[in-house]
This record gives sequence, structure tokens and C-alpha cells, in this order.
Amino acid sequence: MILCEKKLLNNIKNNTALLSSLDSRSRKILQHIVESYIETGNPIGSKTLSKKLSPSLASATIRNVMSNLEGLNLLKSPHISAGRLPTETGLKLFIDGLLQVGDISSDEKSSIEALSVGTGKSLKDILSETSNALSGLSNCVSLVMAPTFERAIKHIEFVPLDNAKALVVIVDIFGLVENRIIDIPKGTPLINLIEASNFLNSRLAGSTLEDVKNTIEEDLLNHRKEIDIVSEKVIKAGLAIKTGDMDYPSLIVTGKNNIYNDISTQEDFKKINELFEKIEQEKILTELLKNSLSGTGVHVFIGADNKLFDYSGCSMILAPFKAKDNKSKVKTLGAIGVIGPIRVNYGRIIPMVDFTAKAISKLFK
Repeated sequence: MILCEKKLLNNIKNNTALLSSLDSRSRKILQHIVESYIETGNPIGSKTLSKKLSPSLASATIRNVMSNLEGLNLLKSPHISAGRLPTETGLKLFIDGLLQVGDISSDEKSSIEALSVGTGKSLKDILSETSNALSGLSNCVSLVMAPTFERAIKHIEFVPLDNAKALVVIVDIFGLVENRIIDIPKGTPLINLIEASNFLNSRLAGSTLEDVKNTIEEDLLNHRKEIDIVSEKVIKAGLAIKTGDMDYPSLIVTGKNNIYNDISTQEDFKKINELFEKIEQEKILTELLKNSLSGTGVHVFIGADNKLFDYSGCSMILAPFKAKDNKSKVKTLGAIGVIGPIRVNYGRIIPMVDFTAKAISKLFK
């Protein structure tokens, strides 16, 4: 297990233990303070909170609870006379155990499902359109990562393009299609392309090209008298292909302008620009996305949870999309999520990201 995953699991365990140590009154007060912060961005005092609580509590009682929560590093005060704000720890605790997650509307579900239908579209178009839809519905930056890896092949076919080139159509066990153009001997007859396709298909059987490469090369030697020399050259050209280098970008980022709507100071503007510079480098963001691939459900990263958001005041909400291979083993194919302000509406965005990831997963069934 990689270090970041261990840290994430430890954070969840620590938050669970901390939450269980709080009495119901402390939980309720913490919940109201976080909800108020997400809604307004401002600290809330004991008098205001007393009016919101039902049944009402005395201001002095609320102040005592606030003080205890501050001692646990769940709350902080901007200055002495102000009310309280949640710390990152308090916000994470709220998300892990106190957040009331709602459901997205039927219209939102229909919009996402309509875009994530594979009929007549390339996977690149589906992922791009779905990312755009998620960005629009969430008013956040949306991102999709489809990791490149060697995938088992279900079918391979050679299609002539011209006198010296052929299109290799590769269908993997998840139903994803890749196209590659290869050089072939000039004037290669169609019968040789068919022979090459049949030879490879009879030996792949849900394996990767890399897995069966040595076996196929041995078979070529053993059956040299039976296989036309031209077909052999086509087969070797096919074996040289490396699947997994998809014809769409491994990282798609859309809706960058949305995050500027939450900027209030020049310092915030500078931080967001630094964030986008890191996103454009892709390395850190791709690593963070990979950290969510082996897990299940929705992952929420805030502040110190990752290198990307340490100074930007942003959060990232991610969910992996998965599929079963030909042996009914579930594989993670990628992740989709959003980047938004730390005060994003988690109760709405978390189920939206989760639903979108599941909609993409259905493409591969």
C-alpha cells in the first residue's frame, strides 16, 4: 500500500475515534458551525448559534463547548472577539461523520446519463462531454483521469488503408477500442491481413500482447511452413503495438474559470494561478488521482491532505470508475472529480461525483 493511501486510512480512523469521543451536544454545535461556514464563509458566535439550535442552548454553554472543540483543534477563532470557524480537521471530521449527503435531482441525473452513453461516440468525446457537464452542474473545475495501462485484448483486426499501411483495430475486454496505423509490406493482399488477424485472435484469449508475445513468436517459428511470409510480417508488426497509450489525453481538465468566482483578494488570485500552474504540469494532480484509484467510493481531499492544495484553499472530490474484466474481476479504469473552494457544498457535490463515476462505469458493462 502506498504511503498516501496509508495516510488517508489513518486520517479516517483518527476522525472516527475523535467523532465517537464527542457527545451529541458537541457534535451538533460542530455541525452547525461547519454548515454556517460553508454557507457564509464567516465565523459564527454563541449568540447567533443559540438562536439556530433546537432546543436552544444558553450562550455560556455554547461557548464552553466551542472552547472544548477549539482545544481539540476542530475550531479556530480569527481573533478574540470573533466567533468560531472550523479548522481543516474540523471540516474533515464533519465530512467523515456528520455530513448529511443528499441526492442530485432527476434532471441532473438525466443530463449526466445522456452524456455518458457510448453509442456512436468515441471514449474521448464521452469523457470530455461528461467532464464539461460535471463542471457546469457543480460550478467547479472538473477533471477526469483515464490511466494508461496494458489491457487484455478481446479482438484484433487488420484493415487495409493503402498500399503500405494498415489500420489495427484493437478491442479490449472492457469494450474500449483503440486504433493504430502500422506499416505493412507493399501490396499486402487482404487474405494476409485476415490470416494475421485470425492467428493473433486464436492465441490472445483475453491476454495482453505483452503476455503472449514470446509464445506467439515461438508459434511463428514452429509454424513457419504454414504461415505466409507476408502474414508473418503483419503479425510481427501487430506484436510491436503497445496498448494502453489511448488516443485521448490521460488527464482532462475543464471549467477552470469557475473557481475564480470564489476569489475575493489579490492573494487568493495568486494562489489560484499557482494551482493552475501545477495542474498544467499534471504530474502532481495525476499522482493524486492515482491515489484514489485503488479505493472505493468518493474521496475528499482538503488542504494538507495533499501537496496540490496546501496553499490554495481548495478541496478535491474524486470517485473512481470501474469495470469487470473477462474473469469478472473488478478493475479500476480511471477517476472523475471536481476541484472547488474549501467551502464547496459537499452534501450536493459528493453524490454528484459519485453518480457520474457510476454512470461512466456502466459504459464498460
